[in-house]
Amino acid sequence: MKVESWIFLGGVFFFTPVAIVYGYMTNWEEWVGLLALIMLVGLSAMVGGYLLFTAKRVGNRPEDRVDGEIHENAGDIGMFSPWSWWPLVLASAAAVGFLGLAVGWWVFFIGAGLAVVGVTGWVYEYSRGDHAH
Repeated sequence: MKVESWIFLGGVFFFTPVAIVYGYMTNWEEWVGLLALIMLVGLSAMVGGYLLFTAKRVGNRPEDRVDGEIHENAGDIGMFSPWSWWPLVLASAAAVGFLGLAVGWWVFFIGAGLAVVGVTGWVYEYSRGDHAH
């Protein structure tokens, strides 16, 4: 994970001068783009820092070593829910929430309530057994 962390941390050194140049070229009057670039610097720093912290905790993976073989990373990588409907519920909640930002706040609150239901369902999906929706 060290390569991934350095790629994201390198984004800090790229996006910081881009934000400064953008601010200079707009005479520091256009705030939306400048703040978006500054937040992009923060996002790159957070993701890169998290990946670097995780790389120190996990240790070297086969893809981090020069002599790593493909068969060393075989087996179960994680647990996935191919039959889960909760990501669809959360995507619908996000769509309704963003629609609420454009149409009215009352629609946003409907999306937020749907998001609470979706997150709760997804978190507790396996507490009742497989396929127990």
